[in-house]
Formats: sequence, structure tokens, C-alpha cells
Amino acid sequence: MEHWTPDRVYENQWEKAPGELVSDADLLVDTLLREQLGALLPEAAWLSEESAETPGRSAARHAWVVDPIDGTRDFVRGRPGWAISIALVEDGAVTAAVLAAPARGERWWALRGGGAWRNGTRLSVGSHATLSGARVPIDNLRGIDVDYTVVEKPNSIALRMAMIAANEADLVAGLRRGGEWDIAAASLIAQEAGARVTDALGEPVRFNKPEPYVIGMLCAVPALHDAGLGRLRERARRLLGDTG
Repeated sequence: MEHWTPDRVYENQWEKAPGELVSDADLLVDTLLREQLGALLPEAAWLSEESAETPGRSAARHAWVVDPIDGTRDFVRGRPGWAISIALVEDGAVTAAVLAAPARGERWWALRGGGAWRNGTRLSVGSHATLSGARVPIDNLRGIDVDYTVVEKPNSIALRMAMIAANEADLVAGLRRGGEWDIAAASLIAQEAGARVTDALGEPVRFNKPEPYVIGMLCAVPALHDAGLGRLRERARRLLGDTG
């Protein structure tokens, strides 16, 4: 992949589906990671946003769950809010994770039970205890969320979750049905720093499922998770058509 510079705008980009941007760089990174990670752990299955998965992938005990460039929209526009996301899943749980954000000069990693780190500094979440004033990476405030405090919002959902691990945000929530690759690595980094991570209904997230998708997401400091779920869950149920 060519060296990224802040003023570079990549022309070879297209929409693989409405609103889903991809570039040549996504595919190049995907190919490189598949070769290198496959050599590192040949028995692990492969699940990526940008390439075909290993046949029988969900039956494998180990799997690489990868987003070659999370936040492609920022990448192609020459903005720094993107990252390469790599997670190793064992029996449905992420055991090792890396986020590489070269445009920000950052590398994040975590091992299950071994803490979360950014550039050699161990991470720990904040302790904000009320939704009012909670730091949230969001575009604008409206409705019942008007009491949040807006902070920087990188295009990468993984980086937004990592901000919680680094005590730069307090809550990140989403309602859209997303791929496991969007949050796998960041979920371990956030949890190892002390955050709670669930889907939008409050259920734990398992990875390498036969259908590798997640119903929304809530990542928050522990004192805010239940309150945040109170705001999020009803909206998620309405979207799913669940009136029970």
C-alpha cells in the first residue's frame, strides 16, 4: 500500500452497496493480511469484510476477523479517522486484538486478561457516572441524546470504541446491523481497559457466528452502560419490530 499522506485523496474507490465505500487500498491490505496472518496461524479460518471467507469458517475453533480499512470514507478523503482492525477469535471470544492507525501515529492492542495498550501506554476507562455530560463521538445532538458532550468522531467505529478505552469518550452506541469485523478487535481493547460491550439489546457479543453480524452495539464505561442501554434498547426493538 502506498504511504498515506493527509492531503492525498484516493481516486480508485466505489460503492459495493449503497453507502458502503471501498477502495483499491482496502483490497490490497486484505490480501496482505490474509497472506501474513494465514502463515502465522494456518489452522485459523478467515472472515473479512472484503474477501471470501474460509469454507466452514464458523465451525473452526480459531478465526481471524478482519476489517482491512475500517473508516474507508476518511481514508479516501485524506482524513486520519481510519484503522486496520485485526482480531483473533477462539471459541467465539476475541483473545487478541490490534488496531493500527498509522495516520494518527497510533497502534492499539490487547490480549484477553492482559490489558489494553496504545503505543506502549496501558489504558483505563474513565469514571463518568451520568448520561448528562457524557463524552460521545457523534455528529450532532438531538432528541433524548441532547445532553451528551460532543467529542471528535473518526469515521472508524473501531477507533470510536478505542477512544473509550483511552478515556477520551464515555459511550459509543449504534443501531445498524454491522459486521463482526467492525467491532471485534475494538471490543477486546475496550473491555480490557474496563468498558462494557454488548449489542443494542444488551446481549453479549459472540464472534465467528454462522451469520457474522451484530444487532447494533453499545460500548460504555461501566457506570453508564445500563443507563445507555435504557435509551438504546427500545429504539432497537422498534427497528426489529419487537413489541414485547
